[in-house]
Amino acid sequence: MNTASIHPGFRLILPYLRPIENLILDPEISEIMLNSPSDIFIEKQGVIEKVQGITIPNDQLRVAVQNIARSLGDDISEEKPILDSRLPDGSRIAAVLPPCSIHGITLTIRKFNTRSFTIDDLIRIGTITEPIAALLQTAIIERKNILISGGTGTGKTTLLNILADFIPEEDRLLVIEDTAEIHIRKPNLVRFEARRQQGPKIPAVTIRDLLKASLRHRPERTILGEIRGEEAFDLLQALNTGHSGSLSTIHANSAAQALSRFANCVLQSGIELPYSAIKANIADSIHLLVHIERRHARRYVNEILAIKSFSPTDDTYQLETLFNRNQDNLSQESKQ
Repeated sequence: MNTASIHPGFRLILPYLRPIENLILDPEISEIMLNSPSDIFIEKQGVIEKVQGITIPNDQLRVAVQNIARSLGDDISEEKPILDSRLPDGSRIAAVLPPCSIHGITLTIRKFNTRSFTIDDLIRIGTITEPIAALLQTAIIERKNILISGGTGTGKTTLLNILADFIPEEDRLLVIEDTAEIHIRKPNLVRFEARRQQGPKIPAVTIRDLLKASLRHRPERTILGEIRGEEAFDLLQALNTGHSGSLSTIHANSAAQALSRFANCVLQSGIELPYSAIKANIADSIHLLVHIERRHARRYVNEILAIKSFSPTDDTYQLETLFNRNQDNLSQESKQ
């Protein structure tokens, strides 16, 4: 094989994983999952299937994982049995060694999608409808703060990328991520990426650190790749101090759960505020909640809620349903 044709992100790991070379190079395979050296699954065009006839000897796989870790400036060993690293192209490689992984070494490679989807692509495959695409485009132009929620692999980052395309070229945009996955092309763009602790002398730089630093770089809009913890409070602070038109994602299995999880993440910051005050802050800061779901390899926008206000008396958000895939109505008032 001509090594020049191999994607730079894979060129680093291929020498150590020759038994699954064809899986790594197959552009239709988005994820490779080794539950154990002889139990291999892939995700291909949204469908998970088992791979037959491939086994990597345990000792060979261990050496491969350790060599890959070292080449990425990381480490995996009995003392540190968990690896979570990023390849140069943005693909992720994660591994767990025994005895923490009971059936042998577990390895997962999640390929970075280099294809740039457009809103027309999502309309064509049924992820979104034309009226909803127009609604979201208008929301971006009107500088609404939008939170995208969904489970693992539902396409939250893909939708975030597409919505960011609607941001006017003249706006200064600051992107903050735990791992660089967002690919936005804007003329006035600043990108920050978090850093894990690297040995005793190189401390971690957290999403929260970067959010605080970002406020000194005059962002007009902020894109936070994913809300996972205490940085939720700092995002609320940013949204309440003139950074309207911002975007972020959060892992949740429903729109209602997304609001609860956001509030719980704010609590992790240690801020001493009543829970109702945190919810009121969220209602003041987030204008639209877009929830995505995945069923039988299909991804689709399931619900869009406008967050109107929060009532501490009833402990409920006042919500307007702008879209619900399971209903025919638009703009139906609802309560959580």
